[in-house]
Amino acid sequence: MSAPAIAIDDLAKRYRGGRVGLDGVSLHVEPGAFFGLLGPNGAGKTTLIGLLTSLLRLERGTVRIFGHDVAREPVAARRLVGLVPQEVNFNSFEPVGEIIETQGAYYGLSPRQARRRTDELCERLGLADRRRQTAWGLSGGFKRRLLLARALVHQPRLLVLDEPTAGVDLEARHDLWTLLQELNADGVTILLTTHYLEEAERLCRELAIIDGGRIIARGGTGELLRGLRFQTLVVELAEPLARPGELALSAGTLRPVDAHTLEVDVPRGTELNPVFAELTAAGARIAGLREKGNRLETRFLELLRERGGEGAA
Repeated sequence: MSAPAIAIDDLAKRYRGGRVGLDGVSLHVEPGAFFGLLGPNGAGKTTLIGLLTSLLRLERGTVRIFGHDVAREPVAARRLVGLVPQEVNFNSFEPVGEIIETQGAYYGLSPRQARRRTDELCERLGLADRRRQTAWGLSGGFKRRLLLARALVHQPRLLVLDEPTAGVDLEARHDLWTLLQELNADGVTILLTTHYLEEAERLCRELAIIDGGRIIARGGTGELLRGLRFQTLVVELAEPLARPGELALSAGTLRPVDAHTLEVDVPRGTELNPVFAELTAAGARIAGLREKGNRLETRFLELLRERGGEGAA
């Protein structure tokens, strides 16, 4: 059997003042996976990436990349990883092509290899006509593409993405999603951290949720979603209700969104006909119904609330 793309065992990290970065995290990711790491700010996501990519000093535990120990074989491990950081960290006054070629030189590519690889990536990522332009004038979306090109120049087997679509517009975000799906289809293993839960649900086949430096949930995306206790229904009205704020349901919680839209939270498995009957009896004329597309966000918040309740106990 091939080694896991990522094998993290009993990983721990503390910062000055005693703040916990990670507290005994173990995580294995198989080759070819599109894996999402989710958690609130300060949960430990960036710390885990820093240890995975050797940007932070290892204190306790082991990290292996395709079987190579990050502490004992740092060069071999690093060659297998491409990192797209959350913050833009290239020299904005250098031309786009030079930024990518310079990164290739860091990984031992000859000038000819670096130029050829840069040409390939600029063509694939839509940067070809910006190759000689300084990075200063790029939009946020194209800066993200440049970060991705730089991370891919040495053809890594593992791509690590820390909030790759933060601050980019909707069109650029969807373009990046397509690029990432193509890379994964080509065999690149991807580890993604994101605050956009829609992004994780759309892209990732497996997920782990981290909070307080610990993994609190792990599984396939569908498996985690099946753990939802509630579902949110969006009810579209043919005409506004007279007093929507006074409407209450016996089997759910109702929230008016606007004059023509209600949201209803009901426990999963609830028979919906009685809910519709109550709405109709209150004067609602239902024009449409759909499940709200934030299932992963709902499950994510449920797990954090459950953990908070356990901590309080």
